[in-house]
Amino acid sequence: MRILRIISCMWILLMSSRVMSQVDPHFSQYFIQPMLLNPALTGAIEGDYRVSAVWRNQYENTFTTTGVSAEAVTNKNLNLGINILNQSSSDKSYNFSNAYLSAAYTGARFGNHYLVMAMQAGFINRRFDATKLQFGDQWAAGLGYNHNTTSADVLTRPSVFTFDAGAGVLYYDATPDKKINLFAGFSAYHLSQPKDPFISGSGERNQLPIRYSAHAGARIILNDFFNIVPNILYMRQGNNEEKMAGAYVQINASENVDLMVGANMRFNDALSPFAGFYYKGLTVGMSYDTGISTKDAMTINRNSVEVSISYTWWRKNSMQTKPFYCPRF
Repeated sequence: MRILRIISCMWILLMSSRVMSQVDPHFSQYFIQPMLLNPALTGAIEGDYRVSAVWRNQYENTFTTTGVSAEAVTNKNLNLGINILNQSSSDKSYNFSNAYLSAAYTGARFGNHYLVMAMQAGFINRRFDATKLQFGDQWAAGLGYNHNTTSADVLTRPSVFTFDAGAGVLYYDATPDKKINLFAGFSAYHLSQPKDPFISGSGERNQLPIRYSAHAGARIILNDFFNIVPNILYMRQGNNEEKMAGAYVQINASENVDLMVGANMRFNDALSPFAGFYYKGLTVGMSYDTGISTKDAMTINRNSVEVSISYTWWRKNSMQTKPFYCPRF
């Protein structure tokens, strides 16, 4: 039954450290929604403005996650961004949404080495549509579910907003004409530890735990046609953790066209190959997660597909040859 599958998937998302790596919704193409990984990545683009969107479908179409964002680089050592995410069950009975404003200070420079510090603030919304839920007292032995039966279970607050905040730092080497440019960052989300009103208990039990992320990588210029970007990522939230490593290759097919192909592997979880292209500021990508863990106790199909699109452009009369190497793919 659909509702049982939704409940079991929610249980995986909230409670399991083996099956799911973290509590927060997230994307395999994290470089398309970088402010979800580290607010210090706000505006870390080879341009002045960037808008992007990504769509993820997972668990046999049980959950759909959509993210949209916009970033801007200013002339005041400050990058600004906004990020909105929504995750919903297939019948829209459950929705998890968040929206954040991010500000990154880029004035700490040591030659071509940058140290970026950032803050992020916004809200989280959790909501249920009780009219689409099935409760135990609506079921009768031998008869099954009766939609005409009114349940005694009542959601007094089906939609709740809570304040949330995060912070991050980022280092990257922007030395021009260098074969290898390194980058690394660290972030912490849910510093305010907002409470989840749908989880009973008090104290830490119903608080959203802080999510810590550490990431690093390099842009390696092999020649005029090939760049490779190896990367590693570690996340921890409560007792759940994610370890990921991978690499992407950028192929300069022509003056205006780049091809991109690569893969990330989440250890003991999934392999996520990616392919995409870049054309005059427009980037389109697609990835597919396929489970590789042999320890799963659940039989739910955990494969998922993601499609992303982003567009980057420059201000009028802006220099388009900045000595900058984007610290993300």
